[in-house]
Amino acid sequence: MFGTFQQSSLRIEVEASQETLRNGLTHPRELQKWLWFERLSAGLPDTLQPGVKFTGQIGAIAIQHQVELAEPNRIRFLLSQGIDGFHEWAWGDGWVQSRIEGISLLPINLGQTISLLSLKQYLASQTSRTDA
Repeated sequence: MFGTFQQSSLRIEVEASQETLRNGLTHPRELQKWLWFERLSAGLPDTLQPGVKFTGQIGAIAIQHQVELAEPNRIRFLLSQGIDGFHEWAWGDGWVQSRIEGISLLPINLGQTISLLSLKQYLASQTSRTDA
């Protein structure tokens, strides 16, 4: 793999429950709603479980994901192709954290920041929808 080793951990506050976060991070149908810039491969199960493999396509760059760990408040993906490393999400009531490490030519921190902001915006729209 070409590129440089990069690592980043970001944690943000969100107005969402653990359950809402779990659904947004472990259900491919919900993932695709806020991860609008990454096209996920078809045929995914309703809920991501260890061993599930899929490809995320960002433009011409493919990133292979394999679910390594899926717990009530955490999911971890092993990454290959566009990024060789891992991406781990953890969450609780009112917060979500993303930790990513890997070798890539891509600016991993920028992608991570965009992902978190997109997730936060999606969660805000879910909250306003349930308040209405």
